[in-house]
Amino acid sequence: MKRLLNNKEQVQTRTRRVLFIAGPGTEILDLVGPLQVFVRAAEMFSRQNPGSPPIYSVEVITTSRQTSVVTNCGLRIAAHNTFRRVRGEIDTLLIAGGSAIENDEIGIEAVRWIKKMAGRVRRIGSVCTGAMLLARAGLLDGRQATTHWNWCALLAGKCPRADIDPDPIFIRDENVYTSAGVTAGMDLALALVEEDHGSRLALQVARNLVLYLRRPGGQSQFSAALSLQLTDRKPLRELESWVLDNLNKPLNVPVLAERVAMSPRNFARVFTKEMKTTPAKFVERLRVEAARRRLEESRNSLETIAGECGFGNVNSMRNVFQRALRIAPGQYRRHFRSMRHVQQRRKAKASSNK
Repeated sequence: MKRLLNNKEQVQTRTRRVLFIAGPGTEILDLVGPLQVFVRAAEMFSRQNPGSPPIYSVEVITTSRQTSVVTNCGLRIAAHNTFRRVRGEIDTLLIAGGSAIENDEIGIEAVRWIKKMAGRVRRIGSVCTGAMLLARAGLLDGRQATTHWNWCALLAGKCPRADIDPDPIFIRDENVYTSAGVTAGMDLALALVEEDHGSRLALQVARNLVLYLRRPGGQSQFSAALSLQLTDRKPLRELESWVLDNLNKPLNVPVLAERVAMSPRNFARVFTKEMKTTPAKFVERLRVEAARRRLEESRNSLETIAGECGFGNVNSMRNVFQRALRIAPGQYRRHFRSMRHVQQRRKAKASSNK
């Protein structure tokens, strides 16, 4: 369906049906987190394009005979349907993790249904330990996959033919997607929205939900900002926001210590004890994370980004990137853009084949 925009532009959309599979004891954030991303994307797109069909319809289905399911926190939810009664075309099928999946308590009939549907849907994926159900259905054999870091060893033991990587936030292997623990499902959902409708809408949804569009780092480490929030010392927690707003300024120990009204010596000692890293390394991590986001989301020159993030010059930023990420800033940007171009070509090819 097409609708005229500004008498020139045309938007072509269709409704993609997204189904979430929930078993008994579902981890509630595995389910409602990514579900909300798709719902919010549909809401925002509809507001911006009145009259267009919704871009997503989202449903929850259960692995049992009942549509009611009790989540891991005790909250009972009413699903739209059970897997036995699902009819019609499905675009995306996502499996939320939970205790029944982790304990192999999902019936073989549901496992067989998932395996059958994998050949009919455009893409299939899992959030957190939902990967265990993909493994039972044989869908991870010969593929790269991930799950919550605490369950990676168990998943590797259950699925020896899969290449289990404990670090990524999510992994795509052809049309099979797996994500890390809990909130990583929202990262995956944002990536799927970006695949379908571009980075502009995905970024709008991320901002609306106060999320990273692409979370820096992997699950094997906390982001620098999150790790600072772990401290009980309020001045240190508040320091992070100030640092992010002043990355282009000198941020040595005396400057940071003055900000929190501590002597440089005491600040360095307390900070290192609380954060298990030095102030210099912490500031460097924040600068790298900020530079990565700018390289991905802006067209600013390397010189501009180096200045904005406090590296001083491109050579300094390059040295830090090589040490921290083992890749140069320019190469990082080219790699990111090449991945974006591949996704765009795939979408164009898929559209031309319809």
